[in-house]
Amino acid sequence: MNLVQTVIIAIFVFGFLIFIHEFGHYIFARIFKVTITEFSIGMGPKLVWYDSKKTGIKYALSAIPFGGYVAMVGEDSESDDPNAFNKKPAWQRLIITVAGATVNIIAGIIAIIILASMVDFGGTTVAAFPETEYIISSADSGLEVGDKIIKVNGNRVTILDELSYEIMRNGHKPVDLTVIRDGREITLEDVKFPTDTEQEQLFGIMDFQVYAEKKTVGSVLGYSASKAVLIVRMCWESIFDLITGRYTVAAVSGPIGIGEVIGEAASQGAAPLLSIAALISINLGVMNLLPIPALDGGKCLLILVEMITRKKLPADIEAKINAVSLAILLGLSAIIMVKDVIGLFN
Repeated sequence: MNLVQTVIIAIFVFGFLIFIHEFGHYIFARIFKVTITEFSIGMGPKLVWYDSKKTGIKYALSAIPFGGYVAMVGEDSESDDPNAFNKKPAWQRLIITVAGATVNIIAGIIAIIILASMVDFGGTTVAAFPETEYIISSADSGLEVGDKIIKVNGNRVTILDELSYEIMRNGHKPVDLTVIRDGREITLEDVKFPTDTEQEQLFGIMDFQVYAEKKTVGSVLGYSASKAVLIVRMCWESIFDLITGRYTVAAVSGPIGIGEVIGEAASQGAAPLLSIAALISINLGVMNLLPIPALDGGKCLLILVEMITRKKLPADIEAKINAVSLAILLGLSAIIMVKDVIGLFN
């Protein structure tokens, strides 16, 4: 796939995910009759726009595709408009604020259900140990064909995705596997897996194949639920690993790096593209709910504090906190973007 096709597909995927996120804010703002001045997909200069005579809302498509907004009167400052955001009850403001991330998470789950209906998905029963060039093999530590792995280091696994993630995250060191063998539950201690290094990080490698799960309505829904929970967990744990120093900035990607991944997935077909879109959508929702000022989660936190204390933070102080936080986030984004651009030429 050439660069132009990659850019077009990446912009389309980003644009759609941003649209449904902002639409979540928009639809609940309309339900609660908040005064809206503008609904934009993208940031910066407007490419095309439409001014609705009925609602007075400007609908716009802007030049920078990595963002969007719903401009509500009274959102960042005090307003005397009776339908301003700041005049609405705290519970309504909370729903409006959390709606964007919620829609992203729901969309990701729907994408996973569609994907699970399209392709086979694996369980956790060992099917074979293919020949590899790796010196270390989990078979040498006692793992056998037919073993159904139910725990890795005490963490329960029910689908292939959970199993491969646990081995990738923890398999750089010996791990304990709990398996069902001949109807009995046994624990294999200090199982060693092959390892590899990528972007300065050491990962475990799953060196065996598993049997596919029988596809039923129940198994598809069960797989989709487990997969969605796993993605949320992966997002939180990646943040923890970044803070604790296990992952470095080299392992973090911004829109350019993610766009490259989207292009690679699209070149492999509809299923990989749908899979990466689901991953990004859920991650977008989870990241937006982090309790950081300037993100939806930071705004939700302030509203929750207001609901508990019955005291509202002055709008000017909230605006200053958001401005400082936004500047920091933009600075980090710029650093990551420069890293991604350099990576394109390496």
